[in-house]
Amino acid sequence: MNWGEFEAAAPALARAAEARLEATQVALLGTVRADGSPRISPIEPYFAADELLLGAMTRSLKVRDLERDPRCVLHSAISHPDAGEPEFKLYGTAIEAADRDARGDAWWMSQPAEAARVFALRIVEAAAVAWDLERGEMTVTRWSTRNGLEEKTRSYP
Repeated sequence: MNWGEFEAAAPALARAAEARLEATQVALLGTVRADGSPRISPIEPYFAADELLLGAMTRSLKVRDLERDPRCVLHSAISHPDAGEPEFKLYGTAIEAADRDARGDAWWMSQPAEAARVFALRIVEAAAVAWDLERGEMTVTRWSTRNGLEEKTRSYP
């Protein structure tokens, strides 16, 4: 499902994820290499109408990975292990974006079309981790197309 459909299915989770991704302006993209091993790369996520867009340099290894196997995971950035910042993980597939126009100043908007490949994320699962540092608790909220919304709180570590 596209970002707009995800927003309709899990509005609070989507709003929190969008706020975090827009605040940090960078995330980590996990892809699958040709040999089946994982690759992780920084990427700048951008939002457009009903899409979450990911732009990559045309000749980058992450583009090669996505062309071969579109499965991926997007993880929001955090600044410190003990900051208590929320974390978001979006699992799905990346497809070529029909429309490359994004809100804000997406880097590829000022480049020739051939310099960048722009993908739209199709989401099948999402997870959020919220930290309550004072109480020593973490709340994990999961959503999937199969199981809907689930939330569990537990102590850590």
